[in-house]
Amino acid sequence: MSNMNGWGLTTRLISKHFSALGDKVSEAIANFDPETATEADRDRLAAALREAAQKLAAARSSFDREHGDVEKLRALIANDEKASSTLADRLAAGQIAEATVALFCDELEANKAKLPMEMRQETDAKAYMDELQKIVDAFAQQLAEFDRAAKQALQKLAAANAQKDLQELRAERQSQLASLNGLQNHSTALNALARRAETVSNQAAGMKIVADIGQKPLDQQAEIDAIRKSVNEPNVQGETTLQRLRRLSGQVAVAA
Repeated sequence: MSNMNGWGLTTRLISKHFSALGDKVSEAIANFDPETATEADRDRLAAALREAAQKLAAARSSFDREHGDVEKLRALIANDEKASSTLADRLAAGQIAEATVALFCDELEANKAKLPMEMRQETDAKAYMDELQKIVDAFAQQLAEFDRAAKQALQKLAAANAQKDLQELRAERQSQLASLNGLQNHSTALNALARRAETVSNQAAGMKIVADIGQKPLDQQAEIDAIRKSVNEPNVQGETTLQRLRRLSGQVAVAA
């Protein structure tokens, strides 16, 4: 007996602690994958609704049978009551055996006695069916409310994830800009490239200075040559035809 009590205690302890462990595991899974956990919760509600609906269908069938039995019994009693006067006349006329009429009366009395019990069974079946209908309606409403709440929760989760992604992208962009500014201010390659550009620019400026110095004597000589040319050219303005001929023939005009 004590051994059985020990096993009973062990069973209860295992059931209690494993049930708590199951709740913790379910909570952990819900936090890790809320979408799947939500689907699992909905599946449980839907399963409860299906089970209740199946019981309601069975209860409706049972009520229909009980109601049919009551209606049949009532109809049978009513028909037998109508036949009673006819049987009384036939019995009085000796057209039917008394034993047959007695058996008919026994059945009629039994059916009348049975009717209240059949009606109670019908009432109980209807009450059971009505209670199951309430349960099914409650499960259906609970499932609809769950779907509505789950939809809102998933929408909020999606919006929160979108905001999180947006902030992550902003942080990444800020990090990239900071890195780019850091490269511009501290990059050895960029600094070397800037120094190289400055050096080449200085070389080009120096070469221009040298070229300008070399070009100056050439420009001065060109000016001198232009002056000389302008002085040596004969003034052909106002010469006569005879003077032009002499000039073109190479003869020098003799002064008078």
